[in-house]
Amino acid sequence: MSKNRRSRWYFGGLASCGAACCTHPLDLLKVHLQTQQEVKMRMTGMAIYVVRNDGFLALYNGLSASLFRQLTYSLTRFAIYETVRDRLTGGNTQAIPFYKKVLLGAFGGFTGGFVGTPADMVNVRMQNDMKLPAPVRRNYKHAVDGLYRVLQEEGIKKLFSGATMASTRGALVTVGQLACYDQAKQLVLNTGFLSDNICTHFLSSFIAGGCATFLCQPLDVLKTRLMNSKGEYRGLWHCIIETSRLGPLGFYKGLVPAGIRLVPHTVLTFIFLEQLRSRFGFLVQT
Repeated sequence: MSKNRRSRWYFGGLASCGAACCTHPLDLLKVHLQTQQEVKMRMTGMAIYVVRNDGFLALYNGLSASLFRQLTYSLTRFAIYETVRDRLTGGNTQAIPFYKKVLLGAFGGFTGGFVGTPADMVNVRMQNDMKLPAPVRRNYKHAVDGLYRVLQEEGIKKLFSGATMASTRGALVTVGQLACYDQAKQLVLNTGFLSDNICTHFLSSFIAGGCATFLCQPLDVLKTRLMNSKGEYRGLWHCIIETSRLGPLGFYKGLVPAGIRLVPHTVLTFIFLEQLRSRFGFLVQT
């Protein structure tokens, strides 16, 4: 009888926070690129523009909201996915078929997306605030201040603006990340060339990050536009129509920076998660 370690339910949230601290500047640039109505700058140009106008630390605008989002959205989806998966399989991920991983990932991601919507909206607003003229900037001090002011000034309904889009996007990105990571890791280990080590974790998470980027980019663009709007969109379909005026590729605006951000974020999240599991996870006998 051997022993192995399983993740605790909150490890996913902690790992995502660690990854967010590393990739936040890329996330901020992605939001800036997605909210351009006309393509005026690419990623490098946007980075130079932000640093030149607001300083280097401006790349970390909205970090508190980003961390709060990970502690709601990511913690929820990881907790649901890994807890239910381990209950179904006893810790042996190869015992569950891929379609069940997809369904479980979709459910966990949809739930996490809804729970994390308020923090996600504040995150988008704080990151995009510097682009607005000074008189109309929201100037949230931090995530909690942003949540309080939205609740006070716009009502609780506004906190969940774009919740359907965020939840759907959460389902897709969780399928791409968690379900595809488990499947990719299983396939890599089955080749016999690599063991369960950091190289396997890196390769599997890199594949998962690419899958997640491809699946969720159109919804990510729409979600960002809805959350950052000041009433110019009457709803989801109106936002889709306005975005479509930019052409089919309008739904993939910022795809490269999204991949540049999401793939490293996915890789770091799973490397951190695997390290937390191997060092601090609870022991089980198999």
